[in-house]
Amino acid sequence: MIDRRIASYQNDLVAKHCEEVQNIYREMRGWRHDYHNHIQTMKAYRKLGEDGKLDEYLTALDADLTSVDTLIKSGNVKVDAILNSKLSLAKERQINVSAKAIVPSELSMSEIDLCVILGNLLDNAIEAALRLEDEAARQIRVYIDIKRDQLYISITNTCGGNVRKQNGHYLSAKEGGSHGFGLMRVDRLIDKYAGYIKSRDEDGAFTTEVMLPI
Repeated sequence: MIDRRIASYQNDLVAKHCEEVQNIYREMRGWRHDYHNHIQTMKAYRKLGEDGKLDEYLTALDADLTSVDTLIKSGNVKVDAILNSKLSLAKERQINVSAKAIVPSELSMSEIDLCVILGNLLDNAIEAALRLEDEAARQIRVYIDIKRDQLYISITNTCGGNVRKQNGHYLSAKEGGSHGFGLMRVDRLIDKYAGYIKSRDEDGAFTTEVMLPI
């Protein structure tokens, strides 16, 4: 029974990874398509001698690119990879995302373990936010910084329905509502590094805070 559940969980992870990679490829194709359109437009303005309109177009394009540039640049390549992958998936699913992250390029803990923690917490946040039928109400906020020689992680998401607890543990946002292999993995990794984790829910939002030695 346990083996089947673990196998099912691993299959879910593979499926999620494939979906995230496909989402990144879709965005890359979109960027390529837009790039060619912009080049053609600018060439047309130049050919017509419309330098004023070309300048206006470049100014508008620069402002547009600035507004959509939500790529996380925390200072740690592996953390950037997992954050950009998960948050890109969240945006694809019509979840409003706000994120700020500062992470040292070198850590005393395993970067893979940190990515497992972040990945599982973000998976749960995405699943919880998707329960809201109102897309405008779907939000995820990620804040990561260094506080008192510790890596501080805060992930907040809006959520639909009641948040459930059992034996002092919050239940997973997945159907079935168990604590979940992902959240169990997070708990074990926090214990491994003698870290701290606390979750709370209030006013339709769920927040998890983590402190880890760096």
